[in-house]
Amino acid sequence: MSVKRKNVFLVLAGVVAGLSLSIGQGVFAEREATATAGLPVEELRTFSDVFGRIKNDYVEEVSDKEMLENAIRGMLSGLDPHSAYLDQDQFKELQVGTTGQFGGLGIEVGMEDGFVKVIAPIDDTPAQRAGIEAGDLIIRLDDTPVKGLTLNEAVKIMRGKPGSVLKLTVVREGVDQPLKIDIKRDIIKVKSVKHRMLEDGFGYVRISQFQSKTAENMVDAVEKLKKEAGGSLKGLVLDLRNNPGGVLNGAVAVSDAFLKKGLIVYTEGRVNDSKLRFNATPDDILDTAPLVVLVNQGSASASEIVSGALQDHKRAIIVGSRTFGKGSVQTILPLSNGTAVKLTTARYYTPSGRSIQAEGIVPDIRLEPVRVSAVERSFDPIKEADLSGHLTNGKKEKKKKTSAADREKTKQDEEKSLAQKDYQLYESLNLLKGLAIQREKMQ
Repeated sequence: MSVKRKNVFLVLAGVVAGLSLSIGQGVFAEREATATAGLPVEELRTFSDVFGRIKNDYVEEVSDKEMLENAIRGMLSGLDPHSAYLDQDQFKELQVGTTGQFGGLGIEVGMEDGFVKVIAPIDDTPAQRAGIEAGDLIIRLDDTPVKGLTLNEAVKIMRGKPGSVLKLTVVREGVDQPLKIDIKRDIIKVKSVKHRMLEDGFGYVRISQFQSKTAENMVDAVEKLKKEAGGSLKGLVLDLRNNPGGVLNGAVAVSDAFLKKGLIVYTEGRVNDSKLRFNATPDDILDTAPLVVLVNQGSASASEIVSGALQDHKRAIIVGSRTFGKGSVQTILPLSNGTAVKLTTARYYTPSGRSIQAEGIVPDIRLEPVRVSAVERSFDPIKEADLSGHLTNGKKEKKKKTSAADREKTKQDEEKSLAQKDYQLYESLNLLKGLAIQREKMQ
């Protein structure tokens, strides 16, 4: 099945890369007319006075260009954590970053109280392998304190030559002392979709980031799982944990893949260009089989759009912890000199009208990440079959290379392994099994 096509703007919904690449020429004209209609004369006079004082009295000479760029940066950074001024290099880096390959550590970040906050480590990257976790606060980059840096300045330090090492000083909730973590920079190649079979008929799809082809890749993954299961799946776990967002088109198409009708998401802003609505089209790639979506505090923006839409339509059960709460839209507005403005222009709303911003998605079943360990038994329990002279069941047993008991033990060992490695996924699989049984009984 091919991904359902939609006529939508290319809107990025990630925490750092969450931007709209639609060029708002009409927006510029509208705002220029509004600004000209009533200039704040007194405030501009104050700005001019400060500019002159810096120009004449600052301890070092500062160019007009540098002062004006700093003024623009301050004007935008004072709005919200996601609006920013992008110089030519930063604009180019942003465009490269949306392709799924870029240099760096492999973390999505934002600002909180003047420090860099880790929204989520990206799968299979140096940051994840080094043990960086969602929610970590980075307070120092090598010997450079983060306090006082802009997010763009901090990101610029984190990026560097592949193979070079950066020492992060990290504050983590529940840990008394700051952690010092060395990370070797690398070329980050993001594979946004992974899949595997959890058990017979029960599939697993992991989306680590929403890119332009994520929906197509997810549909291909589901089709492979269905083929492996013999034609259809009994249920699917969609894992969006630590997914910081990405392309809105991808989020809409992923939601649409499981919905047959209805609103997926809509945006509201001050200008007409920011008011968008996205609706589902017929067909459900799972044929209404049960769906569980895993989320956590690192699930942001596009991830919240998917989980919110599936939750509102009662198409999936959302499991995990409350999501990040990044429900604003950033639009990239290119400027004539090759720079750009990243400006927050709208808010996201779920089909039922819930705002994601600063609220996040509350799971249907709250399940915090825990670690479990197997209980070691000194001896196996005695069964009837172990008793001397026990009666048989009257049936002739066929010789098998592997006994039913051995197969059951192997199955239990595998289940224990999943529970120990990923308890949230283990419980999601159990939930899927219950939903599948209920569905069979109702048919």
